[in-house]
Amino acid sequence: MTHAFSFLRARRIGTIAAISALASATVTTPARAAVALSKVIVDLAPDAPPRDDIEITNTGDERQYIVAEPAVIQAPGTAQEKRIESSDPTVTGLLVSPQKLVLEPHESKLVRVALVVPRDQQERVFRLTIKPVAGTIEAEQTSLKVFVGYDVLVIARPVAITGEITASRSPGTITFHNGSNASVELADGRQCDASGNACVSLPATRLYAGADFAVPISRSTPVEYRIQQGAKSTKKNF
Repeated sequence: MTHAFSFLRARRIGTIAAISALASATVTTPARAAVALSKVIVDLAPDAPPRDDIEITNTGDERQYIVAEPAVIQAPGTAQEKRIESSDPTVTGLLVSPQKLVLEPHESKLVRVALVVPRDQQERVFRLTIKPVAGTIEAEQTSLKVFVGYDVLVIARPVAITGEITASRSPGTITFHNGSNASVELADGRQCDASGNACVSLPATRLYAGADFAVPISRSTPVEYRIQQGAKSTKKNF
Protein backbone atom coordinates (compact mmCIF):
# COMPACT_ATOMS: atom_id res chain seq x y z
CA MET A 1 0.00 0.00 0.00
CA THR A 2 1.51 3.36 -0.99
CA HIS A 3 1.77 6.48 1.13
CA ALA A 4 -0.50 8.18 -1.38
CA PHE A 5 -3.39 5.89 -0.54
CA SER A 6 -2.95 6.46 3.19
CA PHE A 7 -3.99 10.03 3.11
CA LEU A 8 -5.66 11.49 0.14
CA ARG A 9 -6.17 9.13 -2.64
CA ALA A 10 -9.58 8.20 -3.86
CA ARG A 11 -12.49 8.76 -1.62
CA ARG A 12 -14.48 5.67 -0.77
CA ILE A 13 -18.22 6.17 -1.14
CA GLY A 14 -20.80 4.19 0.80
CA THR A 15 -24.46 4.52 -0.16
CA ILE A 16 -27.60 2.62 0.68
CA ALA A 17 -28.96 2.03 -2.77
CA ALA A 18 -31.85 -0.39 -2.63
CA ILE A 19 -34.33 -1.83 -0.13
CA SER A 20 -36.68 -4.73 -0.80
CA ALA A 21 -39.32 -5.60 1.79
CA LEU A 22 -41.73 -8.51 1.95
CA ALA A 23 -44.89 -8.13 3.99
CA SER A 24 -44.30 -11.32 5.94
CA ALA A 25 -40.68 -10.52 6.80
CA THR A 26 -39.58 -9.22 10.15
CA VAL A 27 -35.76 -9.45 9.86
CA THR A 28 -33.48 -7.20 7.82
CA THR A 29 -30.62 -8.97 6.05
CA PRO A 30 -27.85 -6.70 4.75
CA ALA A 31 -26.15 -7.60 1.48
CA ARG A 32 -22.95 -5.85 0.41
CA ALA A 33 -22.19 -5.21 -3.23
CA ALA A 34 -18.39 -5.26 -3.03
CA VAL A 35 -15.82 -4.34 -5.66
CA ALA A 36 -12.07 -3.84 -5.39
CA LEU A 37 -9.76 -1.69 -7.53
CA SER A 38 -6.13 -2.30 -8.46
CA LYS A 39 -5.37 1.39 -7.88
CA VAL A 40 -7.18 4.43 -6.55
CA ILE A 41 -4.75 7.05 -7.86
CA VAL A 42 -3.81 7.29 -11.53
CA ASP A 43 -0.77 9.54 -11.95
CA LEU A 44 -0.05 10.23 -15.62
CA ALA A 45 3.58 11.36 -15.55
CA PRO A 46 4.88 13.64 -18.33
CA ASP A 47 7.44 11.03 -19.46
CA ALA A 48 4.89 8.20 -19.62
CA PRO A 49 2.02 7.38 -22.01
CA PRO A 50 -1.09 9.52 -21.33
CA ARG A 51 -3.20 6.51 -20.40
CA ASP A 52 -3.52 3.79 -17.77
CA ASP A 53 -5.75 0.88 -16.79
CA ILE A 54 -7.66 0.17 -13.59
CA GLU A 55 -8.56 -3.43 -12.82
CA ILE A 56 -11.96 -3.83 -11.20
CA THR A 57 -12.75 -7.05 -9.36
CA ASN A 58 -16.09 -8.31 -8.12
CA THR A 59 -15.16 -9.70 -4.70
CA GLY A 60 -18.68 -10.91 -3.95
CA ASP A 61 -20.79 -13.89 -4.87
CA GLU A 62 -23.37 -12.02 -6.99
CA ARG A 63 -23.26 -10.45 -10.43
CA GLN A 64 -22.39 -6.75 -10.25
CA TYR A 65 -23.34 -3.94 -12.62
CA ILE A 66 -20.61 -1.29 -12.56
CA VAL A 67 -20.59 2.29 -13.82
CA ALA A 68 -17.60 4.61 -14.25
CA GLU A 69 -18.47 8.31 -14.14
CA PRO A 70 -15.68 10.80 -15.02
CA ALA A 71 -15.44 14.43 -13.94
CA VAL A 72 -12.90 17.22 -14.42
CA ILE A 73 -11.98 19.24 -11.32
CA GLN A 74 -11.38 22.94 -11.78
CA ALA A 75 -9.26 24.85 -9.22
CA PRO A 76 -8.84 21.74 -7.01
CA GLY A 77 -8.16 22.27 -3.33
CA THR A 78 -9.25 25.90 -3.36
CA ALA A 79 -12.41 27.77 -2.43
CA GLN A 80 -13.18 27.98 -6.16
CA GLU A 81 -13.07 24.22 -6.69
CA LYS A 82 -15.69 23.02 -9.16
CA ARG A 83 -16.56 19.51 -10.29
CA ILE A 84 -17.87 19.11 -13.85
CA GLU A 85 -19.26 15.64 -14.54
CA SER A 86 -19.69 14.41 -18.09
CA SER A 87 -19.35 11.16 -19.99
CA ASP A 88 -18.26 13.19 -23.03
CA PRO A 89 -14.44 13.29 -23.29
CA THR A 90 -14.61 16.53 -25.28
CA VAL A 91 -16.02 18.15 -22.12
CA THR A 92 -13.69 16.64 -19.52
CA GLY A 93 -10.62 15.92 -21.62
CA LEU A 94 -10.59 12.35 -20.26
CA LEU A 95 -11.69 9.23 -22.10
CA VAL A 96 -12.98 6.40 -19.91
CA SER A 97 -13.76 3.05 -21.53
CA PRO A 98 -15.91 1.19 -20.86
CA GLN A 99 -18.18 3.31 -18.69
CA LYS A 100 -20.55 0.43 -18.00
CA LEU A 101 -19.67 -3.21 -17.40
CA VAL A 102 -20.98 -6.41 -15.87
CA LEU A 103 -18.87 -8.50 -13.51
CA GLU A 104 -19.69 -12.08 -12.61
CA PRO A 105 -18.70 -13.26 -9.11
CA HIS A 106 -14.90 -12.95 -8.61
CA GLU A 107 -14.43 -11.76 -12.18
CA SER A 108 -12.04 -8.90 -13.07
CA LYS A 109 -12.08 -6.48 -15.99
CA LEU A 110 -10.08 -3.41 -17.02
CA VAL A 111 -11.25 0.17 -17.37
CA ARG A 112 -8.94 2.44 -19.36
CA VAL A 113 -8.47 6.15 -18.70
CA ALA A 114 -6.74 8.25 -21.34
CA LEU A 115 -6.12 11.92 -22.02
CA VAL A 116 -7.68 13.13 -25.26
CA VAL A 117 -6.09 16.59 -25.16
CA PRO A 118 -2.40 17.56 -25.19
CA ARG A 119 -0.67 18.09 -21.87
CA ASP A 120 -0.81 21.67 -20.64
CA GLN A 121 1.58 23.91 -18.71
CA GLN A 122 -0.72 23.33 -15.71
CA GLU A 123 -1.65 20.04 -14.12
CA ARG A 124 -5.11 18.68 -14.88
CA VAL A 125 -7.10 16.91 -12.17
CA PHE A 126 -9.97 14.47 -12.67
CA ARG A 127 -12.17 12.26 -10.53
CA LEU A 128 -13.58 8.94 -11.66
CA THR A 129 -16.45 7.50 -9.64
CA ILE A 130 -16.50 3.72 -9.96
CA LYS A 131 -19.46 2.07 -8.25
CA PRO A 132 -21.94 -0.80 -8.42
CA VAL A 133 -25.54 0.04 -9.27
CA ALA A 134 -28.76 -1.69 -8.28
CA GLY A 135 -29.73 -5.02 -9.76
CA THR A 136 -32.43 -7.41 -8.62
CA ILE A 137 -32.60 -8.27 -4.93
CA GLU A 138 -33.98 -11.71 -4.15
CA ALA A 139 -34.48 -12.69 -0.52
CA GLU A 140 -36.99 -14.42 1.68
CA GLN A 141 -36.42 -11.74 4.31
CA THR A 142 -36.40 -7.97 4.23
CA SER A 143 -33.23 -7.11 2.30
CA LEU A 144 -30.97 -4.10 2.49
CA LYS A 145 -28.31 -3.81 -0.19
CA VAL A 146 -25.37 -1.50 0.44
CA PHE A 147 -23.18 -0.32 -2.43
CA VAL A 148 -19.59 0.78 -1.90
CA GLY A 149 -17.88 2.79 -4.63
CA TYR A 150 -14.64 4.71 -5.13
CA ASP A 151 -13.83 8.25 -6.24
CA VAL A 152 -10.56 7.62 -8.07
CA LEU A 153 -8.10 10.50 -8.38
CA VAL A 154 -6.64 10.96 -11.88
CA ILE A 155 -3.77 13.41 -12.32
CA ALA A 156 -2.36 14.53 -15.67
CA ARG A 157 1.02 16.07 -14.94
CA PRO A 158 2.11 19.15 -16.92
CA VAL A 159 4.72 19.08 -19.67
CA ALA A 160 7.33 20.43 -17.23
CA ILE A 161 6.99 21.00 -13.48
CA THR A 162 8.02 24.44 -12.24
CA GLY A 163 7.69 26.40 -9.00
CA GLU A 164 8.04 25.32 -5.38
CA ILE A 165 6.34 24.79 -2.03
CA THR A 166 6.72 27.68 0.43
CA ALA A 167 5.58 28.26 3.99
CA SER A 168 4.71 31.26 6.14
CA ARG A 169 4.10 31.48 9.88
CA SER A 170 1.67 33.27 12.10
CA PRO A 171 1.17 32.71 15.84
CA GLY A 172 0.31 29.02 16.33
CA THR A 173 0.11 28.20 12.61
CA ILE A 174 2.30 27.38 9.64
CA THR A 175 0.67 27.77 6.22
CA PHE A 176 2.02 25.96 3.16
CA HIS A 177 1.46 27.32 -0.33
CA ASN A 178 1.91 25.34 -3.52
CA GLY A 179 3.45 27.83 -5.91
CA SER A 180 4.18 25.16 -8.50
CA ASN A 181 2.08 23.99 -11.43
CA ALA A 182 1.54 20.46 -10.05
CA SER A 183 0.16 18.85 -6.90
CA VAL A 184 2.34 17.34 -4.19
CA GLU A 185 1.74 15.10 -1.21
CA LEU A 186 2.90 16.45 2.14
CA ALA A 187 3.59 13.43 4.34
CA ASP A 188 5.51 12.34 7.44
CA GLY A 189 5.25 15.83 8.91
CA ARG A 190 6.77 16.49 12.30
CA GLN A 191 8.06 19.23 14.57
CA CYS A 192 10.60 18.60 17.33
CA ASP A 193 11.86 20.73 20.18
CA ALA A 194 15.14 22.67 20.01
CA SER A 195 17.15 19.59 21.02
CA GLY A 196 15.56 17.44 18.32
CA ASN A 197 13.44 15.49 20.80
CA ALA A 198 9.77 15.35 21.83
CA CYS A 199 8.73 15.32 18.16
CA VAL A 200 5.06 15.80 17.31
CA SER A 201 3.48 14.31 14.18
CA LEU A 202 1.74 16.72 11.82
CA PRO A 203 -1.16 16.00 9.42
CA ALA A 204 -0.65 14.93 5.81
CA THR A 205 -2.45 16.15 2.73
CA ARG A 206 -2.35 16.46 -1.03
CA LEU A 207 -1.62 20.10 -1.83
CA TYR A 208 -2.82 21.13 -5.28
CA ALA A 209 -1.25 23.82 -7.43
CA GLY A 210 -2.19 27.26 -6.10
CA ALA A 211 -3.71 25.87 -2.90
CA ASP A 212 -2.86 26.51 0.77
CA PHE A 213 -2.68 24.19 3.78
CA ALA A 214 -2.69 25.54 7.34
CA VAL A 215 -1.24 23.38 10.14
CA PRO A 216 -1.49 24.25 13.87
CA ILE A 217 1.90 24.21 15.61
CA SER A 218 3.02 24.98 19.16
CA ARG A 219 6.72 25.73 18.65
CA SER A 220 8.96 28.08 16.71
CA THR A 221 11.32 25.25 15.70
CA PRO A 222 11.57 23.98 12.09
CA VAL A 223 8.80 21.86 10.62
CA GLU A 224 9.82 18.87 8.51
CA TYR A 225 7.76 17.29 5.73
CA ARG A 226 8.37 14.73 3.03
CA ILE A 227 7.29 16.17 -0.32
CA GLN A 228 6.15 13.56 -2.83
CA GLN A 229 5.53 14.54 -6.44
CA GLY A 230 4.96 11.54 -8.65
CA ALA A 231 7.98 9.25 -8.23
CA LYS A 232 10.14 12.03 -6.76
CA SER A 233 10.38 12.29 -2.98
CA THR A 234 12.38 14.80 -0.90
CA LYS A 235 12.44 15.95 2.73
CA LYS A 236 12.40 19.65 3.52
CA ASN A 237 12.46 21.83 6.61
CA PHE A 238 10.29 24.93 6.79
